[in-house]
Amino acid sequence: MYPRLLSTPFLTIHTFGVLLAAAFAVAIWRVMRAARREGLDADRVLSLALWCIVGVFVGAKALMVTRSLPEYLSDPSQLLSLSFVGSAGDFYGGFLGALVAAAVYFARHPELPVWPTADLFGPAVALGQAIGRVGCFMAGDDYGRPTSMPWAVTFTDADAARIGGAPLGVPLHPVQLYESLVCLALFFVLARLARRKRFDGEVILAYALMYAAARFLLEFFRGDPDRGFVFGGLLSTSQFIAALVSIAAVTLLVSRRAAVKRPAAATP
Repeated sequence: MYPRLLSTPFLTIHTFGVLLAAAFAVAIWRVMRAARREGLDADRVLSLALWCIVGVFVGAKALMVTRSLPEYLSDPSQLLSLSFVGSAGDFYGGFLGALVAAAVYFARHPELPVWPTADLFGPAVALGQAIGRVGCFMAGDDYGRPTSMPWAVTFTDADAARIGGAPLGVPLHPVQLYESLVCLALFFVLARLARRKRFDGEVILAYALMYAAARFLLEFFRGDPDRGFVFGGLLSTSQFIAALVSIAAVTLLVSRRAAVKRPAAATP
C-alpha cells in the first residue's frame, strides 16, 4: 500500500516503523493511565513495560530465527542484514519474550502485585496490535491468501514486495486489517471487562484466550510462506502456540476463579 511515509534523497521514513512506534507509545500511555487509576506504582509499571518491550523484540527475533533455523544456519550473514534488523519478527515470539521479561521483573520487584498489574496490559496490548497491524498492511508484510472477494487488496508498490514480500498485482485477503479490527474489538471488550472483573488476572487471561482463538482462525487467511509449520504442515507455528496459550489461559482462568471463590465460601 504505502510502505514509505516520507522519501527523500537523504532519508526514508517507513510507515511500518512509524506505526510500530505509535503502537508501543499508545500501549504504554494506556498502561500508565490504568496504573494511576488503580493506584499502582506508576514508575514500577513503566519500568515493567520497558522490560516487556525489550522482551518483545528479543523474543520476536528469536522465534523468527528458530522458525527458519536451517536457512539461517546455512547463511548466518542474514542475521546482520537490513531486512532482518528491520523486521518486527514473530508476534508470538514477542509475546513469549515479554512473558519471560515480565517474570524476571516481578521476581526482582515482589512489591508489585503480579495479577493486578498484568491486567493493565490486556487492553493496552490489544490496542497496540490494532495500530501495529495497520503498519504491516502498509508495508505488505504478513499478507493474505489470494481471493476474489470484493474487498481484496492488490499491492503494486515494489517496496511492498521487497520489504514485506507481498506478491504484486494479485488480489489478496487484507488479513492485516482483519486482525487490526479484531484487536480493536478486543480492546473495547477488555476495557469494559477491566471495570467489572471478578478476580485479578481475569483481564490478561481473557486477552490471551480471545486473541489466541482469533489468531488461530486468522492464520487460515494468511498467505505468507515464512510462518513456519508443525505436524507436517497441519498447523502454522502461530496456530500451534495459540493452541498451547489457549489451554494455559483456560487452566489459569479456572484456577484463579476457584482461588477467589474458596476464601469467600470459607467465610461464615
